Amino acid sequence: MIKDYKFDLEVEDKKYQLIFNLNVMQDIQEEYGTLEKWGELTDGKSGEVNVKALIFGLALMMNEAIDIKNDEEGLNEPFLTQKQVGRIITKAGIEKSAKKLNEAIVEGTKSDVKNA
Repeated sequence: MIKDYKFDLEVEDKKYQLIFNLNVMQDIQEEYGTLEKWGELTDGKSGEVNVKALIFGLALMMNEAIDIKNDEEGLNEPFLTQKQVGRIITKAGIEKSAKKLNEAIVEGTKSDVKNA
């Protein structure tokens, strides 16, 4: 069962909230075919992290968090651009960002139904 998975990425004393949910999954699937294909590009296990895929996923999650906050609090915060997210990742570090991203996928897609 998928559930909203919220987490923060701290960069230079600023916290960015990220949310992994069905909306994010849908956009990733539209762009990369499957979450698995995208995950292989961003986990760094087979070499270097695909930076374009990393920025794409983190931007989706950051902007989903902004969109939800805007809806819930009646705000009008602007979304982050791909370039802004790239700068944030540069400051945070690619490996740290990729690790947080993959943790989000694992936690967000965990089933809360135990095997009997």
